[in-house]
Amino acid sequence: QKKRRAATARRQHLKSAMLQLAVSEIEKETAAKEVEKQNYLAEHCPPLSLPGSMQELQELCKKLHAKIDSVDEERYDTEVKLQKTNKELEDLSQKLFDLRGKFKRPPLRRVRMSADAMLRALLGSKHKVCMDLRANLKQVKKEDTEKEKDLRDVGDWRKNIEEKSGMEGRKKMFEAGE
Repeated sequence: QKKRRAATARRQHLKSAMLQLAVSEIEKETAAKEVEKQNYLAEHCPPLSLPGSMQELQELCKKLHAKIDSVDEERYDTEVKLQKTNKELEDLSQKLFDLRGKFKRPPLRRVRMSADAMLRALLGSKHKVCMDLRANLKQVKKEDTEKEKDLRDVGDWRKNIEEKSGMEGRKKMFEAGE
């Protein structure tokens, strides 16, 4: 029990000491960042002194405009680099998905569109050919085969019964049996 209390007390003491060290390190980092910021601003943004004459003011405005242009060019370059790296990241993540074999299926919408409308949407004003798919189909005529005729004749059972009824039907059956 005594050893456990001593161990927990030591752990708590070490934990508080680590937290104090972390707080002091964070304070040092924030102070260093502030100093770095002040140095950067002093280097890149000299204090503004307004001249008295009109010509000097015009010169100052020209310098400021030139500075603004250069900063805009830098900003544009960094934006382009950022877009390029984002695109590369997307491509690499897509390749990673492809290699894993897990594909995200995009939600598909059902679209009712005829072939003409589809070609018009794809080709625009270049599309002039009408796409009637049924017009180009061949007409196929069914030929009656003897097998089908026999099946039709056998299928009509009323006709067969009427033929076999009476004396003529019995005579035919008798002659067929011989």
